[in-house]
Amino acid sequence: MSNVGIINPGAMGISIAASAQAAGHAVYWASAGRSAASRQRANEHNLLDIDTLARLCESCDVLICVCPPHAAESVAESVLQAGYRGLYCDGNAIAPQKARRIGQRMIAAGIDFVDGSIIGPPAWEKGSTRLYLSGDSAAQIANLFEDSLTEAIVIGDEVGRASALKMVFAAQTKGSTALLSAVQAVAEAMGVRGDLDSEWARRLPDAAESRANQVRSATAKAWRFTGEMQEIAATFEEAGLPDGFHLAAYEVYRRMAGFKDAEATPALDDVLAALLKEN
Repeated sequence: MSNVGIINPGAMGISIAASAQAAGHAVYWASAGRSAASRQRANEHNLLDIDTLARLCESCDVLICVCPPHAAESVAESVLQAGYRGLYCDGNAIAPQKARRIGQRMIAAGIDFVDGSIIGPPAWEKGSTRLYLSGDSAAQIANLFEDSLTEAIVIGDEVGRASALKMVFAAQTKGSTALLSAVQAVAEAMGVRGDLDSEWARRLPDAAESRANQVRSATAKAWRFTGEMQEIAATFEEAGLPDGFHLAAYEVYRRMAGFKDAEATPALDDVLAALLKEN
């Protein structure tokens, strides 16, 4: 049994923590400075509160970080400053070059580093969620999730490989939703949204409704997708491809970010109004 520390147990992180618990490990978190929502999630799933990140670093032999992409480096820096010397898995949606940069600093400090990426929704159903891992110690992280709802898959010993997979996967899935959102906003602005819906219906009867729901459902996480689009753009630039599409997708999600914590999924008209508001 390992003592596993989860850094920032948000909606996704708490499910990863629950999977590690189900596999028989003690799972800790640090409540200092965290939101009431994080505290409620941690309490509901019986995570062991160890108060501060410094104490988490002292008490755990494994740390798994699942945080918004923009915070990945600052969290890693805090772990380094705390003098941690165990096994660290960065499970964030970051560009592979950023994963390598974090990994190089940690390895130089004597920390075993594993690059991780999560594809799928929070892991509450079997077969829904994959944790891809790369790095010399990737198998050690994978073993933490044996027979749990999180399917851990080692795809190599090269740091950055797992992050690259996440970037190209999300480039299509979340990038296409941003494009669809922008398309519907332009149609609204040009007065042809009804005509567009009719043309879609000629090809697939429920297309207008399903595409509207795709846009509406993205609003709850749009605030988080902004950073991810920037990471994807950086990944494309690193590979020598244009980064402009996903920088535009960043802007689309930024305009939708105000729906974070909304009590109900907004109507499509409200989403399109938010997208067009700055015009």
